[in-house]
Amino acid sequence: MAATAMSTDGFSFFSFSIDAVAMAWLGLFGGVCAFAVVSALAFLRQSRKTSMALRKLGRQNAGLNLSLDRLETILNTDEQRVIVWTGNGETPQIWGVLPEESGVPKAPSRLLAFGSWLTSRYAADLERNLDKLFTSGEAFCCTLKTSLGSYVEAAGRTTGGAVVLRLRDLTGERRMQAELAARNARISGELHMLHALLNAMPAPAWQSDAEGTLIWANRAYAQAVDAPDTATTVREAMDFMDATGRTAMERDRNEDGCFRARLPLVAAGERRVFDVTDVSANVGSAGLAIDISELEQVRKELNRAQEFHGRTLDQLATAVAIYGSDRRLQFYNAAYRQLWDLEPGFLEAKPEDGAILDALRTARKIPEQVDYRVWRKNMLEAYQSLEARESWWHLPDGRTLRVIANPNPHGGVTYIYENVTEQLDLESRYNALTRVQGETLDNLSEAVAVFGSDGRLRLWNPAFGRIWGLREEQLETVPHINQVVDSCALVEDERVAWEELVSNVTGLLDNRTQAVGRMERHDGAVLDYATVPLPDGGTLVTFVDVTDSVNVERALLEKNEALEEADQLKNAFIQHVSYELRSPLTNIIGFAQLLTNPKFGDLSVKQDEYANYILTSSSALLAIINDILDLATIDAGIMELEAAEVDVAATVAAAAEGLKDRLEDARISLNTHVPDDIGTIVADEKRLRQVLFNLIANAIRYSEENGVVDVSCNRGDDEVVFEVKDHGLGIPAEILSQVFNRFVGHDAGNKRQGAGLGLSIVKSFVELHGGHVDIDSSEGNGTTVICTFPARPKATGTLAAE
Repeated sequence: MAATAMSTDGFSFFSFSIDAVAMAWLGLFGGVCAFAVVSALAFLRQSRKTSMALRKLGRQNAGLNLSLDRLETILNTDEQRVIVWTGNGETPQIWGVLPEESGVPKAPSRLLAFGSWLTSRYAADLERNLDKLFTSGEAFCCTLKTSLGSYVEAAGRTTGGAVVLRLRDLTGERRMQAELAARNARISGELHMLHALLNAMPAPAWQSDAEGTLIWANRAYAQAVDAPDTATTVREAMDFMDATGRTAMERDRNEDGCFRARLPLVAAGERRVFDVTDVSANVGSAGLAIDISELEQVRKELNRAQEFHGRTLDQLATAVAIYGSDRRLQFYNAAYRQLWDLEPGFLEAKPEDGAILDALRTARKIPEQVDYRVWRKNMLEAYQSLEARESWWHLPDGRTLRVIANPNPHGGVTYIYENVTEQLDLESRYNALTRVQGETLDNLSEAVAVFGSDGRLRLWNPAFGRIWGLREEQLETVPHINQVVDSCALVEDERVAWEELVSNVTGLLDNRTQAVGRMERHDGAVLDYATVPLPDGGTLVTFVDVTDSVNVERALLEKNEALEEADQLKNAFIQHVSYELRSPLTNIIGFAQLLTNPKFGDLSVKQDEYANYILTSSSALLAIINDILDLATIDAGIMELEAAEVDVAATVAAAAEGLKDRLEDARISLNTHVPDDIGTIVADEKRLRQVLFNLIANAIRYSEENGVVDVSCNRGDDEVVFEVKDHGLGIPAEILSQVFNRFVGHDAGNKRQGAGLGLSIVKSFVELHGGHVDIDSSEGNGTTVICTFPARPKATGTLAAE
């Protein structure tokens, strides 16, 4: 059976065939219709209720909006800012306003940046309290200080899942209370920090109330009074000051109630020195005692050191002046006072640096300057300098000073005036001497080389390279001495000599000495070398080409040997001839004396004259032979002097008496000048008389007719001086140095020249006695011979010839 569906006004109806199934569908349709009718009626009823509720809610919403507006108006009119965080991540809502002078900004973005308008400490406190409020709901109320210095009250709490922060400006009494609370907190913190600081200090510190009762002390105070802790110290009122200190404290306070003094006190069982400072006010007093025992000891040592340094500086030749930070003279040494020759009173007044410069300029003692003011300003800039400054002063009196201005780190300047005049002069002369020596070394024919302590060549002259054939480029490489040896030693003999030089240059002996030697080279050249150790560890080596002198020396040695042999032959011949002539001469003299003796018969005048000639000539010849024999004896070293006490005056008289006839024949006057107290002398009387005889005879020979010969004798400390002077022709200068040689004489005018042995005999006998002979003569002014004898020779008795 077919069924057809229909729709009318939203309802669906089904048509069924009239059967049992249709009846079921009909019943169902009726039920649905009934339900729809009931639902429509319920809907209409509910719509009426909803409309009434909406109208009621509208009226309530309007009332709430009105209340909200009124609340916002109230919040905005009250001087506060309210910030609400709802917790859903939305931007917090902000209500209310605060005046600008409160320091709270109007802009929300800047308001929420607490660090921009609060001080750093209070901004950190607010952030910390908000964190606690958000995390644990812990409410807070605190006072904040803005960057403008005003105070704001901040209260935070949670309500209905929201976080509320209220900011209120504190005015009037509340502001005063906030300020007092902040001030109290600050003062409490400062007092706590001060107590902590004083507790950490090693100096005793204390605090008393207005009645003088101890209310606080630090740990150092407790240790000083031997208390276990500070609480015990306060509880038992243990006083650090003794009775004398307390009396001085009450007596010596100034008008501000402050007491300062240096007192000896007992601390921890030891007596020490403290700098005590105690301040009293109407609320009480507080004190601090600083232990300066070590400081006092250091100060005393410093004073002693300063006194010692002052005495030391006074001994210096360098002038030193010390100026303080106020530019006044604090110290000067004796050298400074002598350098500038300033009045002591002026220096003791501690003048300023500039005043001293002005005084020196007025006295024309400092260098003349084109612009003195600029120069003076530059000098005084040393007080602002960080490093020492050096300048050179060329004084008007020719001296040169090296002036060092050394700034003191604590202020002031120390001036050092070093007189470098002599140093500069020495340096100039040293440089000139160095150049002269350099030129001298370069132009020496002697080869010079200096080897350092490491054996390397340090200095040489051109002759060194030339004598050894070394090129300049070889020497400039500073070769070692072993390299020089390899280049110079060509044969074994040369190498042996060089090895000795190497040992002297590179040896490590503690006491190095000079060494000399001779080297014969392969080319026939002969070199004398010498090594001289230098103070710096180096060695000076010199080479001298002595080839020519060695050849001459060898020739001279050969000639000298020949001359010595000839001299020995001459001496032997003279001795032989003298002995051989002496015997016949004695016979001639004897027979001549017999002929002139009247006992043996008379002679004619002519015969008598000839016999006297024979006798005179024979006697002169005998004297010459005796002199020759004496000289030969002296040369042989066998002459002996018979020493004894000799009367000086009698010996002079005897020598003059022996020449009496010769004086009369020559018509010459003999003047003797012998003091009466001349005394005696230890000598060989015969040889002393022979010396005087020869001197007077020599003076007679060279004196003019009617001349005068002076003989004088004087006694010194330990010597006797004989002086024989003639006024004759004198001795030419070219002969004067040879008069003591044998067989040397000079022209005696029209008189016969002697054999030239008299002065030689005199010199020999005087030197045998330990004396010496001097001669003074000039041509035309006579001659003076001075013989000096020791009054008592070192050995008495027989004096052997040396």
